[in-house]
Amino acid sequence: MATAASNVTFIYKGQDKKGNKVQGEMSGASSSLIKAKLMKQGIRATNVRKKPKPLFGGGKKPIKPMDIALFTRQMATMMKAGVPLVQSFEIVAEGVENPALEELVLGIREDVSAGGGFAVALRKHPRHFDDLFCNLVEAGEQSGSLETMLDRIATYKEKTEQLKAKIKKALSYPIAVVSVAVIVTGILLVKVVPQFAETFSNFGAELPAFTQFVLGLSEAVQEWWFYILLGIIAFVMAFKEAKIRSRGFRKAVDRYSLKLPVVGDILHQSVMARFGRTLSTTFSAGVPLIDALNSVAGASGNIIYEEAILKVKDEVSTGIQLNVSLKQSNMFPSLLIQMTAIGEESGALDEMLDKVAIFYEEAVDNLVDSLTALLEPLIMSVLGILVGGLMIAMYLPIFQLGAIV
Repeated sequence: MATAASNVTFIYKGQDKKGNKVQGEMSGASSSLIKAKLMKQGIRATNVRKKPKPLFGGGKKPIKPMDIALFTRQMATMMKAGVPLVQSFEIVAEGVENPALEELVLGIREDVSAGGGFAVALRKHPRHFDDLFCNLVEAGEQSGSLETMLDRIATYKEKTEQLKAKIKKALSYPIAVVSVAVIVTGILLVKVVPQFAETFSNFGAELPAFTQFVLGLSEAVQEWWFYILLGIIAFVMAFKEAKIRSRGFRKAVDRYSLKLPVVGDILHQSVMARFGRTLSTTFSAGVPLIDALNSVAGASGNIIYEEAILKVKDEVSTGIQLNVSLKQSNMFPSLLIQMTAIGEESGALDEMLDKVAIFYEEAVDNLVDSLTALLEPLIMSVLGILVGGLMIAMYLPIFQLGAIV
């Protein structure tokens, strides 16, 4: 049975029943299946060949987590409307704009229509559907409430991706501006400052110390710019590789990140939001608390908190209440602990944790807005100092010369 991985796009040419020439594209596992599909549509294929791949790039946009969230939401909507599962796949596939996502959905549809379960079909695509997603779908299938479970998963994915987008917004803005500042400074040192250096060579007088420093910096950048650029690229690549390969290094980075002013608070609040959202979703789906805490640890996004949650899981498995274990860890805020205690006492833990998630998601939103408002004048000041300092260094000898004359 063909899956999304084996489907290929073919280009066909042929004639319809009236003898008119037609051509187009169609996805399938082989050219013979394409011809059979076209025959059913009343088209006699004269030429069917694989669509060539573009020279640059793969030709398909990658499937993003937000695409999976949209797919889940659409499937939940279709099933709530009473549309059969297999037909829901077809309707969703027709509406997506990303060809890669369309192939993925059609591949899942083929697996399900062949008699496999929805969760089994999803597990064939671990890049897009993690264990938490598959386990929740499996729980929905077994309990006969798949449409309700898909709705919960869609809400979970949407909230999670929105939270990630807010954190990226908080971190990407200063990085982008600093990068622009470095590029502008480099251009000034390589292109503008040398023009002034030629003029200063005819002065015959000693240049100010600040001007000499900038000229020396310009000469160094002109001579070593390639090695400087290579060093920056090597540092970034080594940093990424170290985070992937070394758990100790990643743990050190995560610990230091939590101590950063403002940014550390954002990361802390986002972990609390993910904790509440993930545990609420899994627990309400009927997943045992111990297994749910495993999922929460994996979704925390920070090794420090991941280890703390796993320790909480071990303590809960010995009979200790969740709120007591959270308090003993000294890693979680009192609001979360108190809401957890209320939820355990009232038997509405999932509802309390959902409220916790909403509270911390709003807190992250407010912190991101505050960070943006704080960084804007700070970054503009840094840019002004860099560019203004270079200009002052270049014009300082001219001002002194004018004073002498």
